[in-house]
Amino acid sequence: MPIRFDLTDLRLFVHVAEAGSITHGAARANMTLASASERISAMEGALGAPLLERNRRGIRLTSAGTVLLHHAWIVSQQLEHMRGDLDSFGKGLTGHVRLLSNIGAMEFLPVPLAAFLSAHPNIHIDLEHYGSGEIMRAIAAGRGDIGIVGETVDPSAELESFPFAEIRLVLVTPLRHPLSRHRKLAFREALDHEFIGFGVGSPMQDLLNYHAFRAGRRFKLRIRLNESNLMCQMVEKGIGLAILPETAARRSQRSMAIRVIPLTDTWALRQLRICMRSFGSLPAHAQRLAEFLRAPTPVA
Repeated sequence: MPIRFDLTDLRLFVHVAEAGSITHGAARANMTLASASERISAMEGALGAPLLERNRRGIRLTSAGTVLLHHAWIVSQQLEHMRGDLDSFGKGLTGHVRLLSNIGAMEFLPVPLAAFLSAHPNIHIDLEHYGSGEIMRAIAAGRGDIGIVGETVDPSAELESFPFAEIRLVLVTPLRHPLSRHRKLAFREALDHEFIGFGVGSPMQDLLNYHAFRAGRRFKLRIRLNESNLMCQMVEKGIGLAILPETAARRSQRSMAIRVIPLTDTWALRQLRICMRSFGSLPAHAQRLAEFLRAPTPVA
């Protein structure tokens, strides 16, 4: 019996695999859980082998599921290329772009994306955030069109990259704190105090831990969060200090009793880069977005 998976099946499977959950994958695919479960069961029945391993925490791909995911991405990319090649015969550029961004770059995206989407009403963007390493692996494997990552693109990933923006890291303190009188400060001078840090596995937290280690100190964590506004609220309440991108800290400062103090360390100025497998391999609509994002971006 031939295997027949339609495009809806393949797109659903990609969403489920990436979300690590049938429930969340169904939501991304705008499908009910019952319908998504039925489709995946039908796919497994047609194949005669399980695609997913179900457990309490979600799902894991089987060997067959990993192979299917690879081919589902190839099919999706070919469809986007076909759509781009046929755009010239229609009523303007259309298509879907998958943009992967790290947390720091998210601060810079609302304004340019709003302008881009306004100028290109037929282009749609799926924006998701991951760590820079995960983004580079996803782009190299063809699981995304464009990535925005921190500092250095791994040469082994053989990705093409371009400058995007710069992030300045700052120290955030309560208004009445021994360090709040400083106009600028070295990171090591703050390490006697307790901090509100980023979640386990966060590249930013790994960076801070590394530089604390280089200073011969331990980064003292009271609580871990991954949302800058909440971190600033914790700072305001006196729970600890925080190191954040200046754009996020300044935004919170407008409504909170906090001080924002620039760090003097050279590593506190972080580079963001746009990456892709190659500009020439992108569909026309993804090339248009990449060109738009490469336009000069003000320093934060």
